Amino acid sequence: MRVYIGADYKGFERKKELLKFLAKTEYEVIDVGAYSYDEGDDYNDPAITVAKNVKENRDSRGVLICDSAHGVTMQANRFKGVRAAHCENEESAKLAREHDDANIVCLSAYFLDEEQMQKIITTFLETKFEGIERRVKRINRLDEREDYD
Repeated sequence: MRVYIGADYKGFERKKELLKFLAKTEYEVIDVGAYSYDEGDDYNDPAITVAKNVKENRDSRGVLICDSAHGVTMQANRFKGVRAAHCENEESAKLAREHDDANIVCLSAYFLDEEQMQKIITTFLETKFEGIERRVKRINRLDEREDYD
């Protein structure tokens, strides 16, 4: 499986640590930036890049890191077919995959340490979607294009 990973400057150091961890796994890991620490960068850029890649490569997964994980989650979820989940522990990662077929995990550099992130990512990548009919129906509704004025 291919895993795209990206972070803004707040998640830059954590991403470097996670790249070392992921290099020891069987996954093909692709770093989409940031490639250097730059306080002027925005979370939008890595979130857009990861989301586009995951959308185009349906069997892939994504990992995004920013300060709170809120911004990258919101940005990634703007793309049809992307289901980004902000996960704060292993159980939330497991449920995001089993129940919602999430394809991007979003992590907080502020609230999580390296070990916690490793556990969450491992759970996220190893957990399969249950594929229960009612959940498939709900997931399909996520990509409906309606205006909710």
